[in-house]
This record gives sequence, C-alpha cells and structure tokens, in this order.
Amino acid sequence: MTRTEMDDEAVAGELLPVTSPQVGDHLPAAADPDGAVLAAFDTAAVNHLADIRPGKTKAGYARDWQLWLQFLDWAGERTGRRVADTAVTRGTLVAFVVWLDQVVRAAPNSIDRRITGVTVTARREHGVEVPKEATVAARAALKPLKVDPERMARGRGKAPAATPEQIRAMNTAVPAPSGRKKHVPPAAALLRDRTLASLAFGIGGRVSEVSALTVDGIQLEGEGLKVYVPSVKGRPARTVPVAFGEHAATCPVRLWLTWREHLGRTDGPAFVPVDETGRLGQRRLSPDGCRIAITRAAQRAGIDTRLTGHSMRAGLVTTARKKGKRVEKIRAQTGHAMNSPVFWEYVREGELWEDAATDGLGL
Repeated sequence: MTRTEMDDEAVAGELLPVTSPQVGDHLPAAADPDGAVLAAFDTAAVNHLADIRPGKTKAGYARDWQLWLQFLDWAGERTGRRVADTAVTRGTLVAFVVWLDQVVRAAPNSIDRRITGVTVTARREHGVEVPKEATVAARAALKPLKVDPERMARGRGKAPAATPEQIRAMNTAVPAPSGRKKHVPPAAALLRDRTLASLAFGIGGRVSEVSALTVDGIQLEGEGLKVYVPSVKGRPARTVPVAFGEHAATCPVRLWLTWREHLGRTDGPAFVPVDETGRLGQRRLSPDGCRIAITRAAQRAGIDTRLTGHSMRAGLVTTARKKGKRVEKIRAQTGHAMNSPVFWEYVREGELWEDAATDGLGL
C-alpha cells in the first residue's frame, strides 16, 4: 500500500470487549463453573504480569500509544473523520504500520514493538481486545520490511549533525504539491516547522525538550531570547540564551516572534499540531511530532542526509565547536553531562580540521 493510497483509504471494523471475570467476583451458577473459575485465574494472571512489568516497558507502551493517537490524528485530517482511540482493527493497524514506515520512517523492529504496545494498551487500559486477525495482518505488512537492509539500518548509529546551511535550505524550500490530492502544507505548518528547527538548533535541545517548551518560558531580551528548557525525564532544567541569527530565514529570534504572534497567546505549549486547513491544535506537539516535522522539512528541501530531531542538537555542538566556542559553554547550552560520550564525539567532530596533522606539511 502506498502512502497516497493510505491517505484515501477509509478503514472500519468491530471491536471485541473484554468480558473475563476478575478474581473475587461473584460467579453465577453456570453450566461450566470450572470454566468461569479458570477465566478468573487467567484475568488475575494478566493483571499480575502487568503489575510486575518493568517500568521501562510500561513507559515504552505509553509512548507506543501516544504514537497511535498521533497516527489517528494524522489519518483523521486526511479522511475527514477521526475514529475512536480504541478503533484498533485490521485496517487501522495495517495503516499504522505503513505510516510508521513511510512517514515516521521507523525501523522494522521498532514497528514490531509498537504493534505489541498498542494491542497491550488497548486491552489493559481501555478494555478492548484487539482481534487476532488485526495483529496477524499488521505483521504480514511488516514482514517484507524486515528483509529490506536499508530499512533495517534505520536508527542505527549516531544522528547526523545538521548544519546552518541545511536549516537554511529547509526554511527556504518551496514545497511542491504531492500525492493525488496535490497537498501543500499550510503556511502555519511551514512557519511552525521553520521556527521549531531553528529554535531546536539554538537551544541544542532534545525533541522531548522542544516539545515541553512553553510560550511564557521564552522571553525576548536585548540580545536575543532567554529560553527556559523544562526538566524532562529527570534531567535538570536549564535557562539558555539564543542570540539573533545572521539570516532572516534561520534566525530563531525573529522566527519565534512571528510564530508567537500567530499563536496569539502568552502561555501554553510553544509548538502545537497544525491541521491541513492551517487550524492550530490546543495540545502540545509530541516529541515524535517535533522529530517528524524536522525530518519532513529536510525531505521537502531535497537534503540527501536524513536529518532527525537529534540532528539539531548534534549540529549545535559540532558547529559551535568549529566556530571556536568553549566546550563548557556548549555543554551548558545543551545540558549534556560532563561524561557524556556522545557529547565528546560531536566535539571531536567539530575539531576534526582544527590544526589537522596533515595541514601545512608540504604534501
């Protein structure tokens, strides 16, 4: 199924509710009382396994479900109707796999885990048993992706560091119509994406931090912006300066002021979803939404390197070091730990040509 076909396809199906009794429930007289007791034990076993599930696994399932909701929003914008959160059917689950592959560009193994996370959450948190035919169909759609070396290589290794030149190309590219509907992103979405990419680079932020930014946490001062980066996943919060840029197309200060005016408010999330008509959403753009916005902006600009949300963070470190910025100032901006091996890898990348061993040897 192509992405365009997925845009146009309407999917529907029936949901099967969970009706198994809980341990301790009163069991009415039945033709098969043993079966009722065994069903209660089965339910208790499911509950117990969920209770002892590691915290990391639970967090992963929560993230899978958030991606599922994001997919339903995306599909709803294109079909004109947003189905219920619990509409985990054969059609929607296969479309979810295609979306993760073609839009999010996730690795096949990650998609496999997402299928599990969505089905488990639907059952445990929402009382909906996903039909077996749905998961079988989803994994059938996934099977050919797992034998594609290029897809299997997704997400491996460190993210490529973005350059100011690449961000400038992203922010000045004129989007061409795509798909049978000849869809062009609305002006509000383009403005948001340009602001998001430049500000993410400016603060050297993780996509989770960019998602957590608030309007009132970004203040204009004499030489630029003072940005409060909230604590995410237990990491310390920080306040960092973001100076005016040299080019209007990538200046995070001017872009932010324009986007803030478009938002029309003084508090709440800094970045929100934008639908196909240009209407702004109310909730904050998720970390995955921030990452997808950056990746798709790079694709629209025809950039060969596949930039991700982390590319902005890596790009600040590498570019700042090339420009001679002090390591301690860079680290304070990004919030990296002193002993972070990834941070020092990007620093070394920025220093690669500084006093190179082969420079000026008369070769």
